[in-house]
Amino acid sequence: MHSRSWITGSAEETQKIAERLAELLMPGDLLTLEGDLGAGKTTFTKGLAKGLGVKRNVNSPTFTIVKQYKGRLPLYHMDVYRLEDSDEDIGFSEYFDGEGVSVVEWAQFIEEYLPEERLEVTIRSIDEQTRKIEFHAIGDRYLNILNEMND
Repeated sequence: MHSRSWITGSAEETQKIAERLAELLMPGDLLTLEGDLGAGKTTFTKGLAKGLGVKRNVNSPTFTIVKQYKGRLPLYHMDVYRLEDSDEDIGFSEYFDGEGVSVVEWAQFIEEYLPEERLEVTIRSIDEQTRKIEFHAIGDRYLNILNEMND
């Protein structure tokens, strides 16, 4: 597994990193998103959406499990927290193998449905404004993305 991390000093900087990442994504790409409440997961996803050309406001899919947004590529934003201790498969493979980019919050609750290769993103609060965003690439595709982000 290969990792990279960035420190951001504002929500705008967090979104800019996600926007840059979005430029490199292709259909079928999967990001898992971890972080404590208030760490910036939704902020990151808003930047990703902007980078994908999504015009709608993006917010957490807490009560719907999956929200879909149209852009250059469709964005499938999933919050699977409520599926903890559940064997429910809501057709994950249709999203993961689909035409869009999937972002999964609380991915550990659906580990058995996740493709082996993915980009794991962890956001940690350092203080009120500062965040550490860590990327762990699992698979060559995602390693290439991380290398391109450094350029």
